[in-house]
Amino acid sequence: MDKTFTVIGAGIVGVCCALHLQREGFKVRLVEKGEPGMKASFGNSGSFGTASCVPFALPGVLKKVPKMLFDPESPLKLRWGHVPAALPWFLRFIANARPARVEANAAARNSLLVHTHAGYAPLIEGADASQWVDHNGLMMVFESEAAFEGAAYALDLRRRNGVHMDILDGNEARQMEPALSKSVIKAVSLPDVSRTIDPFRLTDSLAKDFVRRGGEIVQAEVRGFEIGDGGPTKILTDRGPLDVENVVIAAGVWSRPLAKQLGTSVPLEAERGYHVMFANQDFALKRALVSADRNVSIAHMHEGIRATGVAEFAAPDAPADMRIADMVKRHAMALVPGLKGEPASRWMGPRPSHPDSKPVIGRAPRHGNVFFAFGHDHLGLTMAGITGKLIAELATGRPTTVDLAPFRPDRF
Repeated sequence: MDKTFTVIGAGIVGVCCALHLQREGFKVRLVEKGEPGMKASFGNSGSFGTASCVPFALPGVLKKVPKMLFDPESPLKLRWGHVPAALPWFLRFIANARPARVEANAAARNSLLVHTHAGYAPLIEGADASQWVDHNGLMMVFESEAAFEGAAYALDLRRRNGVHMDILDGNEARQMEPALSKSVIKAVSLPDVSRTIDPFRLTDSLAKDFVRRGGEIVQAEVRGFEIGDGGPTKILTDRGPLDVENVVIAAGVWSRPLAKQLGTSVPLEAERGYHVMFANQDFALKRALVSADRNVSIAHMHEGIRATGVAEFAAPDAPADMRIADMVKRHAMALVPGLKGEPASRWMGPRPSHPDSKPVIGRAPRHGNVFFAFGHDHLGLTMAGITGKLIAELATGRPTTVDLAPFRPDRF
């Protein structure tokens, strides 16, 4: 293999790919339109979802989706102008709700999740970034018996994939997290889940370490490729062409048009999430919270308490609808009544999601010098380290830590 790599995309996945390749002795360049870590990586809930083997397509989803689309308080939103573009994705999503596929997709996701620590540990240690990570666990909370019963299959799926869980009643949950509303009647404690108290600062620390080690970050928008006999020889940007030897596509939801130019079509949608930040609160949450009834996550961050939620299907660059952020705010304040004041900020970012809830990781089908690393939906933060490690293993020709067959780019 030639010794230089160009990684397109400097979110958390692209940065981890660049660092792992760099550690294998390759000369690496990152290309990013804006500042590293400022897109989907910036505003997520911060949890390393090592317990998140459960895919989003589950048995019975077909009955739930139509009702959710017409419920104004639903966590699922679809811009009606985006329906023709999104319909093939939803048809594939429903097909993945068959029990056999659910089990296979969960096992595949878990095969990556169990290596979260191994993928991240050398990078966080090398960047001296451990101050941005804590290990206080996560709690799923339930305000109704119906929600708890509805989660039974997903909880059992986690158990069968080795996730440690403790079932609590409402009072036990409030002893562990006093800020919870009295409406919480049951909870599931996931003590082995870690999190970052600032996803952007973590990404920024890793990106700066990449530069310290001799890496280059080029701020440019990639628009296309010049293809030679062996694959791309140049990437075409708004700042002119760049010569390349090997390319990694890790541009999140913007990977889809780039992959298509390279001859690979993937059903990648922008599953847009929203957050609100509450600053200057007079209490701190002891652990991250996820509400099964309200479909919001709440966690203490470096600069306040962040509430995240919603899956809005729309074009990646469509204007944000901050009424959705306000809905997230209402649900957060109901679950944690101590939250006070108006949010200091509201944000939207597009998660890159495939209908089978699995990323694409592997060599591009048509070009031997191109590698794909995108489509991690809600788990980009979690899977970034191991994804980078796998890309580096592919680049060196070593056997990969994880069987990559379930993540093949041509599986669709």
